[in-house]
Amino acid sequence: MDDEQQYLFIDFEFTMPEGKSRPDGFYPEIIEVGFVTVIKDEIKEQFSSFVRPSHFLELTARCKSFLNITQEQVDQGMIFGELVAHLKGIDERMATTVVTWGNMDMKVLRHNCQKAGVEFPFKGKQTDLSMEYKRFFGDQNQTGLWKAVQAYGKEGTGKHHRALDDALTTFNIFKLVEKDKSYMKNHQPTTIGDRIDLSKVLNNLAL
Repeated sequence: MDDEQQYLFIDFEFTMPEGKSRPDGFYPEIIEVGFVTVIKDEIKEQFSSFVRPSHFLELTARCKSFLNITQEQVDQGMIFGELVAHLKGIDERMATTVVTWGNMDMKVLRHNCQKAGVEFPFKGKQTDLSMEYKRFFGDQNQTGLWKAVQAYGKEGTGKHHRALDDALTTFNIFKLVEKDKSYMKNHQPTTIGDRIDLSKVLNNLAL
């Protein structure tokens, strides 16, 4: 982990339609955010909040059931503009790498910013840890967040599909993957010459 910058591990939860058919104009909106900022491998800040949607205000029964949240919780959340301003302030403090599990978080954030007519808050690097995990382990398919952490013999933090818990779990996987990458980088594979004494082999062949 680079000591000269901060890492922002972030997760969003979104609205979802009731079934396969989507209402006219429907698009996923951020309704919960959770993140941790990390500098030199140390968590500096944790943040969690519900976010009020701007377009489709009423959550569907499917959305409430899947995320285990209530309409009242979301109604009392921050507005989207406040969220973007807060994220922009964090990004401007110092060089920031944003880390997510999957590419949906940044896609939905960018689309929500376009719909709201506000500037996307992040200027620096954005990393999809699920793709790094896939490349590192040679997986054919993308692995779910909690399945990935369980593959390490660990458990996720808190509850899956709660934004802060998923952000913390992403941070924990990041540390495990970075440790493995560091080991692979520093561990030189042995050659056949390291494993046997070639001079003895050559002497035997000469006999």
